[in-house]
Amino acid sequence: MPTGELLLHINEEDATVAGSVKKVLPIITALVDFIAGKMEEGGRLFYIGAGTSGRLGVLDASECPPTFGVPPAHVIGVMAGGEGALRYGIEDAEDSEEQGWTDLQAYGINSGDVVIGIAASGTTPYVLGALKQAQQQGIRTGCIVCNQGSPISAWADYAVEAVVGPEFVTGSTRMKAGTAQKMVLNMISTAVMIRLGRVQDNRMVNMQITNEKLVDRGVRMLMEKSGITNYEQAKNLLLEHGSVKAALENKPNS
Repeated sequence: MPTGELLLHINEEDATVAGSVKKVLPIITALVDFIAGKMEEGGRLFYIGAGTSGRLGVLDASECPPTFGVPPAHVIGVMAGGEGALRYGIEDAEDSEEQGWTDLQAYGINSGDVVIGIAASGTTPYVLGALKQAQQQGIRTGCIVCNQGSPISAWADYAVEAVVGPEFVTGSTRMKAGTAQKMVLNMISTAVMIRLGRVQDNRMVNMQITNEKLVDRGVRMLMEKSGITNYEQAKNLLLEHGSVKAALENKPNS
């Protein structure tokens, strides 16, 4: 195929993913509500996966602190092969059914937490063993897979099975399956944080003010919500309190 035709067909395949995810919205809804309830009680959310699936989990977890202002320990991404596997393919790291649970134990995981296993095939031993042990220890579990009735789903209290069908490049689950997993992860973390009050209206009022772009965004948000008309006054208030939400709560009455 010429390049344009290749890209057209990839795009046509990608366009089907949202429909596959839409079909599993009811189970995602139940999972989000359960996670939010656990986190309100002080629990944590763990993502665990291998390869592309593991990287997507780590990515989603890493974006929660800057976006929603939660401590890094609230949402934790764990992947087979550790940090080295984020940059390089350590494919055999996923073959151990014991290592996933060992890696979770390093964080002192307990029954107050929730574990979501991410695996396109639904068969990855690293994830399967982790969910199996978690359930046996009284820890509630979920999964994001792209096959129905997989072994991993059998060990998930909330099994999100987004069936996307064959990939454009056969077996390359970094494509449609990865896109579906990313969409579901976005939904879970975003909806949980909204349920926890980390978003007001549709604004990231708890985002970390870590660079000039975000400072400017925060100042304009604060001015809009507070009625402060002086940019420098709003900026000083924001920098003093560290977030739009905190600045609004401590805004002078005058």
